[in-house]
Amino acid sequence: MKKPFIFCFVILIAVGISLLTGKSQAKDVVLLSGTITDQNGHPLSSVSITAEESSSGRISRAISNKKGCFSFTGISPGVYDMRFELQDFKPARIKGVKVIQQRWVELRAVMASVKSGNKSLVKIRSVGGVLGGVVGGVMGGVQKARVAYEATAPPAYYREFNTEEYDRIYENRYLPALTNPLSTFSIDVDTASYANVRRFIKMNQLPPKDAVRVEEMINYFQYDYPGPNGKHPFSIFTEISSSPWNPDHRLIHIGLQGRMSETEELPPSNLVFLLDVSGSMKTPNKLPLLKSSFQLLTKQMREKDRVAIVVYAGAAGLVLPSTSGDHKQKILDAIEKLRAGGSTAGGAGIQLAYKVAMENFIKDGNNRIILATDGDFNIGMSSTSELVRMIEEKRKQGIFLTVLGFGMGNYKDGRMEQLADKGNGNYFYIDGLLEAKKVFIDDLWGNLFTIAKDVKIQIEFNPAKVKAYRLIGYENRMLKKEDFADDKKDAGELGAGHTVTALYEIIPYGSKEEIPGTDTLKYQEIKISPKAFRSGELLTVKLRYKDPDGDKSKLIVYPLINRSIQFAKASNNFKFAAAVAQFGMLLRDSKFKGSASLDAVLEIAKEAKGLDSHGYRAEFINLVEVSKLLGQLK
Repeated sequence: MKKPFIFCFVILIAVGISLLTGKSQAKDVVLLSGTITDQNGHPLSSVSITAEESSSGRISRAISNKKGCFSFTGISPGVYDMRFELQDFKPARIKGVKVIQQRWVELRAVMASVKSGNKSLVKIRSVGGVLGGVVGGVMGGVQKARVAYEATAPPAYYREFNTEEYDRIYENRYLPALTNPLSTFSIDVDTASYANVRRFIKMNQLPPKDAVRVEEMINYFQYDYPGPNGKHPFSIFTEISSSPWNPDHRLIHIGLQGRMSETEELPPSNLVFLLDVSGSMKTPNKLPLLKSSFQLLTKQMREKDRVAIVVYAGAAGLVLPSTSGDHKQKILDAIEKLRAGGSTAGGAGIQLAYKVAMENFIKDGNNRIILATDGDFNIGMSSTSELVRMIEEKRKQGIFLTVLGFGMGNYKDGRMEQLADKGNGNYFYIDGLLEAKKVFIDDLWGNLFTIAKDVKIQIEFNPAKVKAYRLIGYENRMLKKEDFADDKKDAGELGAGHTVTALYEIIPYGSKEEIPGTDTLKYQEIKISPKAFRSGELLTVKLRYKDPDGDKSKLIVYPLINRSIQFAKASNNFKFAAAVAQFGMLLRDSKFKGSASLDAVLEIAKEAKGLDSHGYRAEFINLVEVSKLLGQLK
């Protein structure tokens, strides 16, 4: 039970020796560190630790590593109130921790499960002085060293243990409609970014900018669009109004509504649960939450559905062969017996899952692998490019891949988004049981059953009405204009009953606002057709999609007449989507945010909350209010 503490102390000794060897000295030493365990003495990783300085309100943050160790880097002297938070554990608090120069303060936190009747506790374990180097001490029979270093440049051992990875997002910019009249993108119904952003804010911190994908935040919510009534499996909705963060601009709202079928009318499912049970999944917000989530899904299975379970750690294995949905207890028992340990052979697991899915393939059915992981693959085929190539090949066999992300600290967001994208599936982040309920109960059939695949949108702007435009979000889903008519080019999938929402911000024709463009062409002249000035069309929406088992796309053309309404009279759909987009731009500190503010987001979102039967919009409002209290968004 003392191994994690020994590990932390050994590191301290190693750092101290290196500093002595280098004859490092520091006059102003400040160090606040410690260890965190559960009540059984097991180390807890990914615990969010907040230290608030009592007089100034200044906040510092750290995250515990896999050994339960944490330290604050560059913290200033002062008196701190501290809070320790982790999903499924009761928060722990300690007030009045005095941090002064030439002192090392060590804390020990013991966190109790929310299911227990005990309290979480934090105690000051020791306070040591540092006198020009390393001072040895003995505690519990363990030799310990207290290390001198400058607070502004701590050793690498004390940096926060956080290896989360997010792909860089380069925000869409304004493009002149005269020289770039076409905007082409793949639809996106992933929602992982919103749930991940919520996880950060609930821990009283703002997310990394590249963790914020605005289109996934917008599409987390359902919108009340009219359903399809023709031959196509979805309807198209459009609306135009002024932009709430820039009144001189206009906002275009485009919505798709997928057709919903009765549950029993949906085809049978051949599902393979591909579950990461490696050592990195031990913490309560990973494997325990994963098990509870898949048990929720299992209870929704019908008699005609089938479930197999493949797991991977140091190697991959089949835990449960394909089993009928009417044997729920057998599936539930197999999930309950899962335990975490070992390294992460993710590539081998994916290969075995596809093999099992092919062996139980249901013609004209829903054949899908559901991968649940923190994305930390490190054994065998582990590079994202290798996995993507394999998944691109496998999807041609008619097997889709849905990806669920769990946990924090070593979360690999970019990798999982790519796997789901190339696997013709969706990507979700599960930060708690309520999110699992949303994915596996409230939105289950839309998430599992595809009604249209390779759905692409291409907008042609009328340069006689639009000077410039920019698509808000969808940076990872942009396509070349030539890709629109290329049926070999992969795009997004639309599930039964799903909605898809996209927003364009446009600068009207005749505006004096300057837009970066290209130099004058030498060999050709670009002019606006007289017909464009006479037309009442602002733009034309074109969509291509394939049937779930089809290879040839179908085309829909939908002109949008240039009619605009005041923002105050816009629909709740329009207003709420605009509020979410505005919040996303603030979180990203977008250079296009204009006059956006949290106060404006709150005002619009509250007005447009609508019926909100599941409470998701009310929760959004709460997140904005918490963000405002953090006081870090400008």
